[in-house]
Amino acid sequence: MKRILVLGLISLLLVSGCAWFETNEEKTAQELASDGMDQFNSEDYKDSIESFEKLKDWYPFSKFAILAELKIADGNYNIQEYEEAVASYEEFESLHPRNEAIPYIIYMIGLCYFEQIDTIDRDQNTAKKALNTFRRLEKQFPGDPYTIKAEGHTKECLKSLAGHELYVGLFYFKSKHYKAALSRFKSVLTKYSDVGVHQMALQHIATCEALLKKQGEENASQ
Repeated sequence: MKRILVLGLISLLLVSGCAWFETNEEKTAQELASDGMDQFNSEDYKDSIESFEKLKDWYPFSKFAILAELKIADGNYNIQEYEEAVASYEEFESLHPRNEAIPYIIYMIGLCYFEQIDTIDRDQNTAKKALNTFRRLEKQFPGDPYTIKAEGHTKECLKSLAGHELYVGLFYFKSKHYKAALSRFKSVLTKYSDVGVHQMALQHIATCEALLKKQGEENASQ
């Protein structure tokens, strides 16, 4: 009986001893922040994210926690995990709405969507989200360096959206659905600023109107 009790105590001490050593091996918030930044700067983004996630979990009230939140988002962006990046950036904006980094945060949310824009023959949902985000940045922070930086991306979003509208219009035109085509061509003019396709849209509008007029005359003569 005594032997069993002694063995039990030894096992307990060993377990508690391991836990004690593990606790003492935990890095400080500053050490984790330093590790995370070194890894990030070395483009070792996955390990950087891991270091900053530990920092967040172990030291949620540390002065380095806000850095961890930001670099986790940046790390996910750099490894093209855009959904995770957007979620992290949005969480940062929600938790720290008055932080000086907010223009950067909004810009990066827009950039996450921008990087996912597909060709004009595909769905343009990410282009719309990117455009809306960059416009929100412009509205909230006019003249900010990140707003100015986003201007080129905004133009590319408009170009993609206008190009898609023209593409769909041409599809209807080739299928001889001239009313539907005309509606699409006109929307290029009304919805989007000129990004190089307005002249083409105008030409197709004139062609559609002429064909629709001809169809009307033929139907009237029958």
